[in-house]
Amino acid sequence: MMPEVRISESLSAHGPPASLGEKTMVEIEDLSFWYSEKLALKHVTVSIPRHRITAFIGPSGCGKTTLLRCLNRMNDLVDGVRITGSIRIAGTDIYDPTLDVVELRKRVGMVFQKSNPFPKTIYENVAYGPRILGIGSRGELDAIVERSLRGAALWDEVADRMRESALGLSGGQQQRLCIARAIAVEPEVLLMDEPCSALDPVATAKIEELMLDLKKDYTIVIVTHNMQQAARVSDYTGFMLLGEMVEFGVTRELFTTPKDPRTEAYITGRFG
Repeated sequence: MMPEVRISESLSAHGPPASLGEKTMVEIEDLSFWYSEKLALKHVTVSIPRHRITAFIGPSGCGKTTLLRCLNRMNDLVDGVRITGSIRIAGTDIYDPTLDVVELRKRVGMVFQKSNPFPKTIYENVAYGPRILGIGSRGELDAIVERSLRGAALWDEVADRMRESALGLSGGQQQRLCIARAIAVEPEVLLMDEPCSALDPVATAKIEELMLDLKKDYTIVIVTHNMQQAARVSDYTGFMLLGEMVEFGVTRELFTTPKDPRTEAYITGRFG
């Protein structure tokens, strides 16, 4: 018997998967990835739709975070890695040797599992990225900071605290600040690696509500160990196991009528 998994009612209106008509933002084709001799991803092929939330689920060590980190080449920072296959974001091959990785990371923002605000003021945390990109006008920075904090549903809570240290915020506020920092440079894609794993249920609910709002402007890819969370917020879900993308599809369908017996076994709690 399948367990009760609460899925957002809005998912029924989200239409067919990328292969059946959605506009694609990220195309992953025959992707394999090694840490030295360890094969971590095996021939992964998947299309991630634009302006949708896509979740990767699976047991620990299945490759979901490795796959996420491939999308902005964070794995380049690890010694001894090797990759084959291709990833295209809005048609650009992100492993093209002529590609500017700094420019890629402007287009593909990331929010990590543990909130990591800089030991600076709230204002300077959000202004950091735009400053790096050469924006120096105080008026322009002020506008970007306010827009980003509003976009992260944080402005009303910190508008009168902009000169205070970001480290004085609560855990949930710090995570929303990190989202504001990520969207300040106006990325096309926003990656989230277990963004709620360290948060209480109230803070988690705020982040989930925020994700649903942000997908109007961004393509969001989230890794989560929480199947309920994937069911609540994602439009599409990919189930990964031992480095393979076992099944990918509309979230409602994957949770209620999985096509692969391994997916059903994981969702029903028989392993993982």
